[in-house]
Amino acid sequence: MAYAFLSKRIATPQGTRPGALLVEGEKIRAICRHSEIPADAIVHDCGNDALLPGLVDTHVHINQPGRTEWEGFRTATRAAAAGGYTTLIDMPLNCLPETTTVAALEEKRSSAQGECFVDWAAWGGAVADNQQHILPLARAGVLGFKCFLIYPGCDGFTMIDQQQLEAALPSIAESGLPLLVHAELAGPIDAAMRGLRDADWRSYATYLASRPDQAEREAIRLMIRLCRQYRFRLHIVHLSTSLALEELRAARIEGLAITVETCPHYLHFAAEEIADGATLLKCAPPIRSKKNQQQLWQGLRDKTIDMIVTDHSPCLPAMKREDTGRFDLAWGGIASLSLAPSIIHTECCRRGFTLDDLVRWMSSAPAALAGISHREGALEAGRDATFVVFDADAEFIVTPDKLHYRHAISPYLNQTLRGVVKATYLRGEAVYREGSFASRPFGREVTL
Repeated sequence: MAYAFLSKRIATPQGTRPGALLVEGEKIRAICRHSEIPADAIVHDCGNDALLPGLVDTHVHINQPGRTEWEGFRTATRAAAAGGYTTLIDMPLNCLPETTTVAALEEKRSSAQGECFVDWAAWGGAVADNQQHILPLARAGVLGFKCFLIYPGCDGFTMIDQQQLEAALPSIAESGLPLLVHAELAGPIDAAMRGLRDADWRSYATYLASRPDQAEREAIRLMIRLCRQYRFRLHIVHLSTSLALEELRAARIEGLAITVETCPHYLHFAAEEIADGATLLKCAPPIRSKKNQQQLWQGLRDKTIDMIVTDHSPCLPAMKREDTGRFDLAWGGIASLSLAPSIIHTECCRRGFTLDDLVRWMSSAPAALAGISHREGALEAGRDATFVVFDADAEFIVTPDKLHYRHAISPYLNQTLRGVVKATYLRGEAVYREGSFASRPFGREVTL
């Protein structure tokens, strides 16, 4: 049985255009004119709602197994479906055990069975002492590796120093998989902290001063040098400082295999607007100035920054320490899986970007990073019928019932956003539609 989804705005690799998305079984059969729709096809007229490829989020902390009380596969993937995401790539930390061995990867796979409303895959971890596990993890199916150049906030996932990293890089290069780097160095942060011993930690300005731009910039300089030496695929996660853009741009012109992401919170919030005690907005690296934010948008415009991903990092509500409002005590993480395309579309409308830009940043580029462009990231004949019905013109106010992840806390509450995910289809079947979810989860693990 064929289904035809009519729309005035179908986001194709050749640009957004009117037509019909023809679906047969799990696959896209064609993108065609109305006159080419088979007579026996069941027609869904989406009118002015846009049809977008399913979104891909390569930076998500699902936390299962081990910390499912923070988040889990079922709640994270429900929120993802409501936000138009059809594939999540899970970070290797905050879960227990951390995904730094094949045995830990198998535990994660076991915990995901029957729980996922959308597809998922795992990043492996590169930590202080697991160099011998890199190639086995690659062969076992991780899509790449994540490391921290600074203490990551959880004891079990150790930071990696330069010597340890250089011991791992030949194996990472051999795997052909990307290395995702939390690029902050401890030196500038330690120096900043020495001057903040008597500071007011309810003040956002204090927290911002504690994570200076220089910590990111120096870490990125180090990683560019190592990329040049070892010739591996380097990916900079959650770029927050615009001061690194020029050097990243030059490294890419040089031909180094470097990609860069940023996140909705850096593109929507600015330090000047964050109230003292507003610990829901703590993340690391921190949200910086309005001027810095404008330069990040310019980095997206000139394609120095490739993609926008959520860094969905939920926790127990008490861990955000709204009771004290102290940024030094609060967990650093912002959850946004169910809202991200609306946040970015809202900003796109203000800045003259289009749905084609949003699709590149939030679908095709992250799919390419993860190595799954053969199945995700574009609406084309022969690909999986995995797509989103998006009302680009509707506005809504963010309320707790629209969050869908485990703990309904968010710095976006009560904000007005533009763009509503009306339905999300995974391989031709609606996993989310008009506020309701599929009766059963049928997401799969993505493999290369």
